[in-house]
Amino acid sequence: MNDRYTFVLIHGAWHDGALWAPVSEHLRIAGHTVHTPTVAGHGKEADKQVCHADGVRSIVDYIVANDLRDFVLVAHSFGGTIVSRVAEEVPERIRRLVYWNAFVLRDGESIADVSPPPYNQMMDAIAAERGDNTVMLPFHVWRDGFIADADLATAKHTYELLSSEPYRMLTDKVPLKTFATLTIPKTYLNAQSDVAMPPGQYAWFPRFAERLFPCRVVHMPGSHQVMFSDPAGLASKLWEAGRD
Repeated sequence: MNDRYTFVLIHGAWHDGALWAPVSEHLRIAGHTVHTPTVAGHGKEADKQVCHADGVRSIVDYIVANDLRDFVLVAHSFGGTIVSRVAEEVPERIRRLVYWNAFVLRDGESIADVSPPPYNQMMDAIAAERGDNTVMLPFHVWRDGFIADADLATAKHTYELLSSEPYRMLTDKVPLKTFATLTIPKTYLNAQSDVAMPPGQYAWFPRFAERLFPCRVVHMPGSHQVMFSDPAGLASKLWEAGRD
């Protein structure tokens, strides 16, 4: 990692910005500047009564308040829906967009719209049971679908770091009126053992990479949570994905 960049890392559902710490450490050791803001509504103490637009605004506000420019904007999973809208708001500030096993929506879609029906049925049932319009990922789904490349102790420890997700982040329709016309360079980073979206028609890759065409594609080993199972490897691949 000889070239030095500024990275802004946007987390996925059930996460907050602090959970990037293992990856951020490796990027900083390599000489990069790293920002890990938390999307509104995320974290154990956050107000969960927020909508997707609130999440977008929280990241735009962070970028503007810190006067960030010429940075690589990285999204993981749900975070892809945030950065696409952020790119519409502040395109002149972004050097490159990197989607790491992240959703790439079209205008008017939600995450629920591009997810398999059993997933939506499971989340609807969880939201109804909780009664506060939030959802929590069941541990067995986390263990086998999200972090199967880690040992059981790591899976249990990292699961305890998660917090409930505002359900509107997954069900709100996201307006993307100008994204398809943006000329910001884009990369899709694919962790090849990621089955958080199941293999087949709903798989992350090549489905969402096709929506970014033309784009760079980078592959790496690992699960949906390779940030915990191999943070050094992910840091290296984020640099490869984000470099000029």
